Amino acid sequence: MQQQTEKQPAPEVRTPRVFRAGARKTARAKRDCRDHGDTGPIGTPKGFALLPWLLLGMGSISNVLRSETPDPWIGIVGLVAFNSLYITLVFRAFDRGARESAATRWCLAALGLVTFALAAAYGGNWLLFFPLLGLATGAVLRGRPLGRVLFAVTATAAAVAGYHEGWDAVGVVYGTLVSGAVTAAILALSETVRELRDTREELARAAVDQERLRFSRDLHDLLGHTLSVIVVKSEVARRIAPRDIDAALVQVRDIESVGRQALTEIREAVTGYRETSLAAELDRARGALTAAGIESVVRQSGPPLPPQAAALLGWVVRECATNVIRHSGAATCEIEVRGSAERVRLVITDDGEGVASTLPGSGLTGLTERLAAAGGVLDSGPAPGRGFRVTAELPVEPADGGEENR
Repeated sequence: MQQQTEKQPAPEVRTPRVFRAGARKTARAKRDCRDHGDTGPIGTPKGFALLPWLLLGMGSISNVLRSETPDPWIGIVGLVAFNSLYITLVFRAFDRGARESAATRWCLAALGLVTFALAAAYGGNWLLFFPLLGLATGAVLRGRPLGRVLFAVTATAAAVAGYHEGWDAVGVVYGTLVSGAVTAAILALSETVRELRDTREELARAAVDQERLRFSRDLHDLLGHTLSVIVVKSEVARRIAPRDIDAALVQVRDIESVGRQALTEIREAVTGYRETSLAAELDRARGALTAAGIESVVRQSGPPLPPQAAALLGWVVRECATNVIRHSGAATCEIEVRGSAERVRLVITDDGEGVASTLPGSGLTGLTERLAAAGGVLDSGPAPGRGFRVTAELPVEPADGGEENR
């Protein structure tokens, strides 16, 4: 029994509505990611959300302009250095690769040194650079490094501000701690929302892919079996027509019936509501094997099966019967179903020529995946002596997270 199915031209099937709806949902998710993926925590582009906080340094600029600062040129150089480093950091904070680079860490360290030097030298309004340093720290760092560095920055701010302002420096210390912690929390929340949005996109794409896979499997199984039966019955009708026209007409009527049934099944498969009955598949397999001149023996025992288990085993019977008819050259085929309260076992054996390779065909591959999703297994290979055997085992109760019957 050959496992590799014959290559046939793919039928032109209009894309089901569920595919188009899933594709539209995925496209909307992608548009949302493009619209919001490069924005800051409050919806403004990247680091621009953190630039207005530089207004805290206006008091220092005023001191320089009014010549209220000793050595104003040093103050001007310090202001330029601080603002340049701060702007660089807040823009790099929104790019994960740049944020985690060594250059960003060095920029943060340089910003800390400039802040400490200016605040220690001048005090007063220059102490407000510590909350800005805390904000930059919260924007750049994540996890445990954030806690350690923010604690060090807050402690330094407390020491320097306490030296210049005494107890009046509480506001600077509190502002340094809160600015770093709140900024880190907001950015972490923003990243979480972005990750959830990306996850939603992936789930939408996975749902479409799963539905396409289900549809392709069903279409392969339906058309493969149906076309095999039609070909076999057509050959029978051609052979017996010269001798017995009435018997040939019976085969032609069967072909018509099989074709109509195939149309119905394809429509049901497209809409996603088709259920395969094990009993019906056993009857169809027996009829198709008999029409192909293969003696069939069907044995079934055990309690009634739940719909999902029956449907999965029905697909196995359909695919294996099709392979026996197409490729095996067998004279007999035995189908045995044995069930218990916990598991059910299906064994299909023929006495044909077997296969030259143990690689499963596309039909058996799909069936193996289906049974595995439901907690079952499918094994195929040469039978003892001569022929080919397919064995499928399935728990009566579906496994958690198993594939739902469709």
